Amino acid sequence: MDLEKAILRKVGDAVARFRMIREGDRVAVGLSGGKDSVTLLEALLLLEQRAPIEFSVCAFTVEQGKFLRPIEPFGDYLKTRGVDWLYRRDNPSFRLLAEQPEHGCDLCSRYRRRAVYQIARELGANVVAFGHTADDFCESLLRNALFTGRLSALPPVTWSREKEFRLIRPLVFVSEELTTAYAAACGAPVIPCGCSQKTGTVRRSIRDILGELEHEHPHVRDNLLAAMGNLNPQRLLDLRYFDLEAGAEVDSPASLLPLLSGD
Repeated sequence: MDLEKAILRKVGDAVARFRMIREGDRVAVGLSGGKDSVTLLEALLLLEQRAPIEFSVCAFTVEQGKFLRPIEPFGDYLKTRGVDWLYRRDNPSFRLLAEQPEHGCDLCSRYRRRAVYQIARELGANVVAFGHTADDFCESLLRNALFTGRLSALPPVTWSREKEFRLIRPLVFVSEELTTAYAAACGAPVIPCGCSQKTGTVRRSIRDILGELEHEHPHVRDNLLAAMGNLNPQRLLDLRYFDLEAGAEVDSPASLLPLLSGD
């Protein structure tokens, strides 16, 4: 399989289907140092050359004190690719790490989001691209369903609160199996983050469960991803999607409560 063609086809499909990138956009790619964000950058650089619209690509990295190796080789690699890159050490994140070393992902993400928007302004970007893969979308769906009681996942396209930036995830159809192989083929340096090494987390548990299922059912992740685009609300329990007055008469939820409780 030609890795470049496979990835470019999947990224192109996502970009076109969700109108992620439009004429005149300047896209800032968030580079975490990992294989996924490197693959995203390379795919968008290829798309920049071949797409029927004009747009430009730049990149940035937010240092939050969790890289396990020096970032300099990453900067050297980007110079050889001719990519505008802004590296920023986020001091509030370093203080958070010192004062609350066991802080959760949500708090860390909030600090990073603030830094990302500031950097995007400096780069003159109106679009910010993140390297979340198909695996991340599937894990997010299960995490929300199992631990928050919501059927939701990562959005492929959304906006910052003030509508200043369009936030996109072009790797929605690309698996981590592909990004791992492609980053290695590109010869790009991979700078691991300490968060990726953690065990005993909800994310790690869900990843392990999916991994075990895939031994016997190889298409589990593909099916989960397909399910996110194939909703049947009438087969769920959300009353907003039911017309209880149509057809046969149905008791209201309130009148059913004594039956459900056994009273």
